[in-house]
Amino acid sequence: MSEKIKWVLNTMPKSEDAQLPVMALDNVAKAQAFHRGFPQYSVTPLAKLDGMAERLGLGGLFVKDESYRFGLNAFKVLGGSFAMARYIAQEMGRDVSEMTYDYLTSEQFREDFGQATFFTATDGNHGRGVAWAANKLHQRAVVHMPKGSTQTRFDNIAKEGAEVTIEEVNYDDCVRMAAAEAAQTEHGVVVQDTAWDGYEEIPSWIMQGYGTMAAEAAGQLRAVEVNRPTHVFVQAGVGSLASAMVGYFANLFPTCPPKFVIMEAGAADCLYQGALAADGDPRIVGGDLQTIMAGLACGEPNTIGWDILRNHADAFLSCPDWVAANGMRRLAAPVKGDPAVTSGESGAVGMGVIDAIMTDPDYAELRDALGLDKNSQVLLFSTEGDTDPERYQQIVWDGAWAK
Repeated sequence: MSEKIKWVLNTMPKSEDAQLPVMALDNVAKAQAFHRGFPQYSVTPLAKLDGMAERLGLGGLFVKDESYRFGLNAFKVLGGSFAMARYIAQEMGRDVSEMTYDYLTSEQFREDFGQATFFTATDGNHGRGVAWAANKLHQRAVVHMPKGSTQTRFDNIAKEGAEVTIEEVNYDDCVRMAAAEAAQTEHGVVVQDTAWDGYEEIPSWIMQGYGTMAAEAAGQLRAVEVNRPTHVFVQAGVGSLASAMVGYFANLFPTCPPKFVIMEAGAADCLYQGALAADGDPRIVGGDLQTIMAGLACGEPNTIGWDILRNHADAFLSCPDWVAANGMRRLAAPVKGDPAVTSGESGAVGMGVIDAIMTDPDYAELRDALGLDKNSQVLLFSTEGDTDPERYQQIVWDGAWAK
């Protein structure tokens, strides 16, 4: 008997909601303007899965496909690159709107600013994005990866010119390592989407960078005459992506927000544990955090993100690995007529969840609580492609991690 998805509705007391303005629409517009300046920029596809929606009994099902982002196979570069630009702008006493790609890659910029060293911890995608942006902007990058990181992900970061190591500690300890090294380095700065007391500015900029993905999706939905998604399912590691998506759509639809469902890997379900405790305080999950959803293997929540989620999320789900594997297979081999989506382990959990909720009687109570039915317009985010090709084949071709 396979492990079940655990879920809890949000009954936490509200806070003053002081962090929601981080994702104000004008902040996201600045991030979008910055990203549009990159020659590698294009809007990533929004897969419209009409056949799957009909099969599951939904009005519409849409998957934002980030495997196309900047040729990096994942969304993470949106956050790291914008945070680097905001940091550089602040150091120079200028506005981020002046930090165009052309300027940041010019000889003039090198004379004006010099070089900083950007430190980060990563399970793969974030570090690759920081390394790529640092490479393009002629900055230095130092990247630490937790134990169990794959050689493919290591190699993808190293080939961007970063100094990269795999450490014998978990992700959260790698974050501490990166922060300590940055503090001892001249012009050293840590670029991490994990916020903690005293380190909140850069994580908020990273979240704003992620907002580009949400704003694109909102525009693409309008283009197919879906003015507002009724449900937004978003996965969470530390909660920065989740709170960025929730924050953007809560600001976009302040009087009638979509229902927000937050999904975590069962081995690293710190947000779910916080929602389960229901007192409003965040919880920490320790240990090795072993899951195929490497991008979600984070046990300590982003404090900014937690505040947004506690005020605006409707439900929190803790998902066994089979959920992500099921999602990968359904997206790779879709219902006839639907586009295929190449989605990695951390990208496909939403597809696995919506399939389980709509087809398994065990989750009928959750389905009813969320009001999922033939009128629902559901938005998912496939945050990565096949960033670990070997494992992708094991799951999609060979049926690994079956339910």
